Amino acid sequence: MKPRTYERHYEESVTLSVGAREVFSYADDFLKLSSHMNKSSSMMMGGSMETSLDEGRGQLIGSHVRMKGKMMGVELLLDEVITERQPPHHKAWETVGQQRLVVIDSYRLGFDITERNKSSELRVFIDYNLPATPLLRGLGLLFGKFYAKWCVQQMVNDARQHFTPLPPSSSRLSPSR
Repeated sequence: MKPRTYERHYEESVTLSVGAREVFSYADDFLKLSSHMNKSSSMMMGGSMETSLDEGRGQLIGSHVRMKGKMMGVELLLDEVITERQPPHHKAWETVGQQRLVVIDSYRLGFDITERNKSSELRVFIDYNLPATPLLRGLGLLFGKFYAKWCVQQMVNDARQHFTPLPPSSSRLSPSR
């Protein structure tokens, strides 16, 4: 596949208190990493996407991940293909074909994991283009950055939450009457 160029970039990192292999195992699973897309949210104007995986489950180079859904009555559709996968340090995928999105167009998403002592830094990134049609490009100029940031932050926050142990719950018993 010929490398594409993208107009925009956004990334965020988080340090997790587990090794690179454990982080990669989590992030390599699309149903975990992209779970925010399958839930209704304000960023999706109450809409959500349904994810379907091919037999490679998004874990082999060339494997496809498709998402479809609706946002404010507009049908959304995209097809992503895994382009790079180097366990336990790197994975990237990008949209292929004609997608139907609103505030961004084609994109490349991925993550890098750097192990440090007994922890790992997870860096999630998106490179993306704004839509080409004038109306959607205008929406992209207004909201594309917010959407890209939200998507990356959801992945980073979900990983943080997955690997951060919950504090012990304290319960207080009240005397019985």
